[in-house]
Amino acid sequence: MPTDAVLYQAAALCLTHPDDDFVARLPLLREAAPQLREFTDHATATPLPELAAHYVRVFDAEDRRSLRLSRWYEGDARRRGRPLTRCADAFKAHGLECSGEKPPDFLPAVLEFTSRTGETELLTEHRDALEQLRRRLTEFGTPYATVLDAVCAAVPG
Repeated sequence: MPTDAVLYQAAALCLTHPDDDFVARLPLLREAAPQLREFTDHATATPLPELAAHYVRVFDAEDRRSLRLSRWYEGDARRRGRPLTRCADAFKAHGLECSGEKPPDFLPAVLEFTSRTGETELLTEHRDALEQLRRRLTEFGTPYATVLDAVCAAVPG
């Protein structure tokens, strides 16, 4: 698996709601993706309940730091149909489907798609959204910003 594919998969795991499985994978993530060590070291040193509460404060509290990529361009839910369809079609073209609980424009899903297929088009199409999210996470002062730093550095173009 190419290095960027490992990074994208590891970043996808880091950007999902932390649970016991995530905590168990931290040593592997730390070794597989050295670009994420600042975050994985933080997550290793933070008790799971505190890490989970922080995740909710960072990502679930408001759209200003949304992991739904179409929200950065099409805030109104009625206008997000085309970007969502575009993501879903890309998944289907590679024989993949997004689970019903998360939309296809959910950043961890897009990162996992990219890691599995090697197709970076969805990430490059959303480069501006990724950069905006990275800036807002940095302004918020969360360790999740370092995950976006690594992702933005790896996205072509």
